[in-house]
Amino acid sequence: MSRRLWVVALHLGLVIGAILTALPLWWMLAASFMPTGEASTLPPRLWPSAPTLAQYHALFARLDLARAAFNSLLVATLATIFAVLFNSMAGYAFAKLQFRGRDRLFRLLVAALVIPGQIAMLPLFLLLKQLGLINTYWGVVVPSLASIYGIFLVRQYAQGIPDSLLDAARVDGASEWRIYRSLVLPWCRPILVTLGLFTFMGAWNDFLWPLVVLTDGDLYTLPVALAGLVGEHVQDTELMMAGAVLTVMPVVLLFLALQRFYIAGVMGGAIKE
Repeated sequence: MSRRLWVVALHLGLVIGAILTALPLWWMLAASFMPTGEASTLPPRLWPSAPTLAQYHALFARLDLARAAFNSLLVATLATIFAVLFNSMAGYAFAKLQFRGRDRLFRLLVAALVIPGQIAMLPLFLLLKQLGLINTYWGVVVPSLASIYGIFLVRQYAQGIPDSLLDAARVDGASEWRIYRSLVLPWCRPILVTLGLFTFMGAWNDFLWPLVVLTDGDLYTLPVALAGLVGEHVQDTELMMAGAVLTVMPVVLLFLALQRFYIAGVMGGAIKE
């Protein structure tokens, strides 16, 4: 009986936690369809009294959201493609290729994970300025091309590739590039999808770095463009929630579509030594 009560209490706690997690998202979605001023009433409403698309119409009337969404999509797609390519190469090399100082270099990279990314923003900005990449799409994409966390994820997963499989391919005359393309990439597909999802979500939602690098309004990504509403419409809660929904929904749908690969990648990487 005590075990049954414990199981019931555990599931009850999980349900309550799920409700508390989803409640702010639900309120954000509901508020975006509320008439102006209704989201500020007390107690907070969880359903609009008269659902309306006026807030979304106002957003597209005041901002060039189509252009901003295209900018975000372009930046996030480029960042994802190159991050998956470069991180998979480096992760595979640290996992299976033998070279001098490999383990020491990997330990140094892992130790660098404790350094906040904001510390590197100034030297990175100055470097990109010297390269002439400020106020360009590439200036936004470059920091996402490779990451220590991405290399770590792929390396942990790639350690599960049997050495006998790689040695057999080398005996058959396959080049390292052929082995990487034909064996490593298919084997690591779950973790690469997970890495791609993380990278896309991070690049899509990133606000600070595009704000620092971009000065031309035509290049603004969606979060930066929507931030312009804060000063002019800071009291218009419903309009702000409509902007938040437009920013969040694409990555939520992407996550749901790739959820099985994400779970397989995380679980597979977790059991590696």
